[in-house]
Amino acid sequence: MDADDLKKIEEMFKHHIGIMSEDSQHKLDIVVEGHQMLSEKIDRVEDTLTKRIDGVEAALTRRIDAIAVDLSAHRADTEAHHGVYRVRESGE
Repeated sequence: MDADDLKKIEEMFKHHIGIMSEDSQHKLDIVVEGHQMLSEKIDRVEDTLTKRIDGVEAALTRRIDAIAVDLSAHRADTEAHHGVYRVRESGE
């Protein structure tokens, strides 16, 4: 084996290493792209859930306020009729 043969072997080795390096980089690029897509999807789901939660919270607040108004009106009405109706707390 002479210097020329060693040079050819070295060139073949460099070529093979280059191909393996490009293949590894391509696979890494695919993984990175997949993570970016998942991150974007998670952001979209988070935005959707936040909007839904805000809507539910607003609806519950309106319902609770309406119940509070109804309860106040009911208590005022029953207190106006002293003797006819008796309002008592549970456990009395």
